[in-house]
Amino acid sequence: MENIKAKIDKAAKIAVLCGGMSSEKDVSMRSGKNCYDALKRLGYENAELIVVDENIAQTLQEKSIEYAYIALHGKYGEDGCIQGLLEILKIPYTGCGVMSSAICMNKEYTKRVLATCPEIPLIKSVFVKKGESVKEKTKLLNYPIITKPVSEGSSFGMTKVNSEAELEKAYNEAVKYNDDVLIEEFIDGYFVTVGVLENDNKVFATEILEIRTKTEWYDFDAKYTKGLSEFILPANLDENTTSYIKDLAVKSHITAGCSGVSRVDFMIKDDRLIQLIKSGEPLCEDDFWEVRSWYFDRVVDDVLDHGQVAETFIVELPNNEYYMASCITGDNAEWEVEDTCFYKAKKVGGEWEYYDC
Repeated sequence: MENIKAKIDKAAKIAVLCGGMSSEKDVSMRSGKNCYDALKRLGYENAELIVVDENIAQTLQEKSIEYAYIALHGKYGEDGCIQGLLEILKIPYTGCGVMSSAICMNKEYTKRVLATCPEIPLIKSVFVKKGESVKEKTKLLNYPIITKPVSEGSSFGMTKVNSEAELEKAYNEAVKYNDDVLIEEFIDGYFVTVGVLENDNKVFATEILEIRTKTEWYDFDAKYTKGLSEFILPANLDENTTSYIKDLAVKSHITAGCSGVSRVDFMIKDDRLIQLIKSGEPLCEDDFWEVRSWYFDRVVDDVLDHGQVAETFIVELPNNEYYMASCITGDNAEWEVEDTCFYKAKKVGGEWEYYDC
């Protein structure tokens, strides 16, 4: 594994932006702390954890911040707002730009943009604006369905609806977060996600992560409660399906106008692929880092240098190939990629030890 050579001076003033004013503030605080700790371990002596509030522009100027590492989730963080502010302040930042961030934060407009590419499969859905009849709009959907605030993350406000009798309650829960609601047919399958990165003007997909949850669907608890989901990487997919998903992920990234990094999510049921997409989030869930903390430092360094958010965890090989390190949850876990194993991790006396294959 090649050492990552830093392009940013270790003495640079770097703000890790976290917290914010969305419903995902607590999740963002964890993400920010993970990124901040990694930067400190990497020797960025002037890295600072900054909790975003209404006075963030003044704070960044007063502290003479040179770079922003975005670890914000949800409204004002992923929707182009903080990106636009940083553009005005002329502060380089990680992740997608203003336009793609704004589009991909809104589930409905993401689907409208993706629909311009006929090769991309999408879940059947309806968009319910404030004041419209939710029963009328959903009469052609097949139950069960799932209600989603149109611009919310971390599964906040989402509800699985098994019959029309449950619809109004679920809709009212969604509008607590956004006036507009996206309602999709529920896919009783399993979830896979793939990162898309750019390097030297080339767009490529990472290895695919499969997520098996113990809950009925991948809700907030499944995402953030330790032990409720199993993460398998590379995903248990055949070669043709793997290639197909990666190709769709790249097409989605390009169609949505993303840059630097994005994450594309898929549902798979009975060998039928249904797609979702989400802009690259600075996710740093605690479930992952018990195994990935050692490797995370390298990712943070690389992300900072390239100005892109780390949604996935990439190893760069001497031959310029990229692989994602793998983690299987449980008492034992190992880092591996297809055909090539880089590092293994084993829990010994309550601590993770890392060693070469």
